[in-house]
Amino acid sequence: PFTPPDFPTFDRALRGIHQDGTNAYTYRHRLAYNEALALALVMEIRRHDTTTRHATPLAPNPTGAPHHRETLINNLPYTLTTGQQTIINTIATDLNSPHPMQRLLQGEVGSGKTIIALIAMLQAVENGKQCALLAPTSVLAHQHGHSLTELLTNAGINLTITTLTGDMTPTQKNHALLSIISGDANIIIGTHALIQDTVEFFDLGLVIIDEQHRFGVEQRDSLRTKGKNHTTPHLLVMTATPIPRTIAMTFFGDLNHSTLSELPGGRRPIKSYVVPEYLPKYTTRAYEVMREHIHQGHQIYIVCPRINGPGGVLETHQHLSETEFKNYRIGLLHGQLKDADKDTIMRQFANGDLDILIATTVIEVGIDVPNATIIMIRESENLGVSQLHQLRGRVGRGGYDSICFFHHTAERGTPADKRIWQMAATTDGFQVAEIDLIQRHEGDVLGTSQSGTNRKIAFLNLARDIGLINRANRDAKNIVAHNLDLARQLIAGIDDITQDYLDKS
Repeated sequence: PFTPPDFPTFDRALRGIHQDGTNAYTYRHRLAYNEALALALVMEIRRHDTTTRHATPLAPNPTGAPHHRETLINNLPYTLTTGQQTIINTIATDLNSPHPMQRLLQGEVGSGKTIIALIAMLQAVENGKQCALLAPTSVLAHQHGHSLTELLTNAGINLTITTLTGDMTPTQKNHALLSIISGDANIIIGTHALIQDTVEFFDLGLVIIDEQHRFGVEQRDSLRTKGKNHTTPHLLVMTATPIPRTIAMTFFGDLNHSTLSELPGGRRPIKSYVVPEYLPKYTTRAYEVMREHIHQGHQIYIVCPRINGPGGVLETHQHLSETEFKNYRIGLLHGQLKDADKDTIMRQFANGDLDILIATTVIEVGIDVPNATIIMIRESENLGVSQLHQLRGRVGRGGYDSICFFHHTAERGTPADKRIWQMAATTDGFQVAEIDLIQRHEGDVLGTSQSGTNRKIAFLNLARDIGLINRANRDAKNIVAHNLDLARQLIAGIDDITQDYLDKS
């Protein structure tokens, strides 16, 4: 293994950590560096490999093409923020390169990532290319289809948006597949169904991954092989779950980073309160506040962690319909309902025909109801903090003062109890991500499993070792630049086949 001059050799560190208690820190530091360097080398080699791939340059506003980008921007019902304009210009430059764009766009829920993605897609369409938007759920895929169609229609832009999800009928799927391969579809929105071998694109120029934390690297990369004439489509990865700096440096080191730090006009900070079972008066008061908001003409989400059983959405719906909200209009939404029924319920809630929507976490992404001002997340100790942050972002979208109640059943003073109080103390997504990193470790950010409870990285601590990670990244850049063969040898044990994917579950 590669040994920097100020470190003990790998052999000495491996023997010493078992036999020499006096220098345990030095040996552990060396082994942690090895892990950091392996991650850094994988990312630096990916970055290098991207420079050898060819992409079609997609010029902004190409001569002779309809200027959809300008038309959309000029017809938006709001003004883009300075941050949005800056990132739009950066992406436009990336897309005009002969090498594929590799960019990560992170921003809070509601910060305006979707409009940036649409403007990027229009740049690709103006150049005669197709775009694919990969979403984690059918609900979100269909929601994107509706919202993007509405934005284009209102701007007077006539393009074909095709949706492809696993729950479509065979006839619907065949129609979608024909539209994609023939080139009739300009923008294709889909779930994992888009990744299947049966999907052939006419001329794919841009891939957008929404909610990156729901997809592994292998899934992300699969669409990169579907370009025309051996070209690689440009790639934009989006996440509403801000990524801690150390995670970004290690597991997304092959991507350039852009961050939306400001909320568009009209968004209001959300007040968060903990409603623990060990303080029953808090629950009573929370229900009172929810009724007050309904009487003011607003709407409420109540989220349950499961469908069936005690505390499930079915039981909660029945109980609250008979007690706290006996005379209110209540909707029920969960993943086992038919898509048509889901759409009906979401439309009723969005139109204001329901006061309360009691749902599972299917509402985590994609539902935008500006009139909803309170969300209560029941048994919040059963959800990760990133998911809690996503759910909290369902309210505060309409310029009204909004509240998130974190209900939980953990005992006072337990780690779960403390975690929820920490969560309520901040609405800063990056602080939330740091809490998540400390609580769950880094999870399988590169692979497909997201749990961090089983760790193959034994010594590197991503919440603490930023100096070591910085050094490893510098060394990896230097090694790849001057001795690519050595770099590949150093990570040969990570993946015997291609080193493409580092499963770190």
